[in-house]
Amino acid sequence: MNANKNLQAARNTVTRDTHAIDQQVSGNLFEAIVVISKRSTQLGQEIKEELNSKLEEFTTVTDSLEEVFENREQIEISKHYERQPKAHSIAVKELEEGKVYFRMPTEEELAAEEARQEEAKREREERRNRRFNRDN
Repeated sequence: MNANKNLQAARNTVTRDTHAIDQQVSGNLFEAIVVISKRSTQLGQEIKEELNSKLEEFTTVTDSLEEVFENREQIEISKHYERQPKAHSIAVKELEEGKVYFRMPTEEELAAEEARQEEAKREREERRNRRFNRDN
């Protein structure tokens, strides 16, 4: 996430030129949206992990729920992360600046993924059937 702190992404709603965005990804707006979505998810996870690691310092193990106190440093850290640009804004900015690496899967990779999903679906159905048969 450190590299993204210097990136000046929008912190509020911005009207974007969809033609400029889709030109970054082979002229297909839907593919551009998928790339932005996946990058945004990655960034969101990085931000969440970073915030959680910083807030872990403040966790205390107590037996009672009544013992709640405010920690000024913890509040400031939380406010700092709330003021940062959101993950999707950073992802769009990175795509516009050509900082996102992506590749389209090959036909073989797509077929393999489809086969994995089918196998997972079959396994879920088998588990469901076993539970149903066991319960009856």
